[in-house]
Amino acid sequence: MTTNSKDPVPMPSSGNHPPIGMPRSSQGAQSKDAVALLTADHDKVKQLFREYERLQNIGDISLKADLALQICMELEIHTMIEEEIFYPAVRAETGDEDMVRDAIQEHAEAKELIAHIQGMSGDDPDLDSTVAMLRKAIEHHVQEEEQEMFPQARQGGADLTALCEQLADRKEQLEHDMGARPLRSGTREAVGERSAIGKADS
Repeated sequence: MTTNSKDPVPMPSSGNHPPIGMPRSSQGAQSKDAVALLTADHDKVKQLFREYERLQNIGDISLKADLALQICMELEIHTMIEEEIFYPAVRAETGDEDMVRDAIQEHAEAKELIAHIQGMSGDDPDLDSTVAMLRKAIEHHVQEEEQEMFPQARQGGADLTALCEQLADRKEQLEHDMGARPLRSGTREAVGERSAIGKADS
């Protein structure tokens, strides 16, 4: 125990950790770490797909159509910040051209489905099947990123904190440009990213 008068700074205590009872550690890291931010995006979209499935089952055509567009916009923003900021950093850090090229190719396939969905009405008989195809493609892509690319990014020497700030700034700009806003004030998907993420693996 050193009681050095030159060092009056108190030792950090539990005040270091935010008093928010988040169930997973990645929640706390979300604002500081690029991988955690992107994983939070993945969790939010998984939740929105589940919400879509619920609306599909109860036959709410109007809200279902709006939610399909919300999913498309979330994915458009997410793919853009990955391609503009995260993937170049991963490529520079790992030198793994093939992994990044595959991820961009999967984005291109998802973008085709997104464009198709954006041109559909809520009562289009092909809407549900197209959203299901998009969900399957995204789930595959997310699994590859979270099991291969993200661990490599964490093991590398990239500054994930600085990268997170760039991603968050660009995301905010894109949300503003695209007019991102809650779909309906009372619906589950409008409650906000954090609560959506919290329920994502229920």
